Amino acid sequence: MGKIEAIRHKARAQAETWVLRGSSHRHIEDGLTVITRLMGALVRALLVMVLIATPSLLLPSVSADAKQMVALVSLFLGALVLVEYTSTYPSLVEFRHAPPFNRMRFLMLFITVFLLSVIVRGKTDPTNLTALVEAVGTLIGRAIDFPYSPVRLVVLMLPDDMLAEHVSVIRTAAGISYLTSLLTLAVFVILIRTGSWPGRVSAFNVWLNLPTFDPTAGGDVVDRLERDARVNIALGFLLPFLIPAVIKAATSGIAPITLSAPHMMIWTMAAWSFLPASLFMRGIAMGHVAEMIREKRRQSGNTAEGRLATA
Repeated sequence: MGKIEAIRHKARAQAETWVLRGSSHRHIEDGLTVITRLMGALVRALLVMVLIATPSLLLPSVSADAKQMVALVSLFLGALVLVEYTSTYPSLVEFRHAPPFNRMRFLMLFITVFLLSVIVRGKTDPTNLTALVEAVGTLIGRAIDFPYSPVRLVVLMLPDDMLAEHVSVIRTAAGISYLTSLLTLAVFVILIRTGSWPGRVSAFNVWLNLPTFDPTAGGDVVDRLERDARVNIALGFLLPFLIPAVIKAATSGIAPITLSAPHMMIWTMAAWSFLPASLFMRGIAMGHVAEMIREKRRQSGNTAEGRLATA
C-alpha cells in the first residue's frame, strides 16, 4: 500500500508541475502577444504622424502657427491609431487582419503626399530630385489631360484668370496623384488574382475585418456584400469626376478655389486621388470576400452531399 501511495503522490506532483508549466507558458504567450500588439500600434501611430508632418518637414518657410496645427492634428490621429490597434476588437479600421490592404492604402497616401510636397518645394528650393519629380509629373499630367478626363476637370475647376504657371503645377499634381492611385489599384487587383489576398494562414473573419458591416442584418450576407461592393466601386469611379464639378458649383458666385496655399493644394490633391481609390479597393475587397463565402458554401454543400451518398 505504501508503494502505491508513493506512486500516486509522484503522479499527482508531476501532473501539478505540468499544469503550472502550461499555465506559465500561456501567460508568457499572452504577454508576448500584448507586447507585439503594442509595438505594432506604436509603429503605426508614428508612421501616421510622419505622414501628417511630411509637408511641413519638406516645405520651406512654414509659419509657427501652421507647425503647431500640424503637430496637434498628427498627435490626435496618432493617438486614434494607437487606441484602435491596441484594442483586441476593431471599431473603425477595416481589414485589420487582412494585410496588406491598409498598408497599401497608407503607402499610396504617403507616396502621393511626399511627391506633391517635393513638387511644391522645387518651386523655391530646386534640386535634382524636385526637377525629376516635376518633369515626370508634368509628362503624366499632360498625357492624362484630355477632354472629360479627371485631370481636365480639375484644371477647369480653377479660375479663368489664374496664372498659367500655377495651372501647370495643379495639372502636374493631379496627374501624379491619379497615376499613384491607379498603380496601387493595379497592384491590389494583381494580389487578388494571384490569391495573395487575403492570406490563407488563418480563416477570414468578416466581423473582425469589417467592423462596420453587420453580417447578422436582414438579407443574405453574400448579396449584401456584393451590393455594397458595387456601390463602393461606382463611387470610386465617379468621385474623381464629381469632386471638381461639385467644388466648381459650390463656389459659383463666391471666391473661387485657387489652391494657391501649398498645404491646401497638397492635401486637396491627395484626398482627390486617395478617397476614390480607397473606395475602389474596398469595393473590390468586399466583392472578393463575397466570392470566398460563396465558394465556402459550395464546398460545404459538396461535402454534405458526399457524406449522404456514403451513408
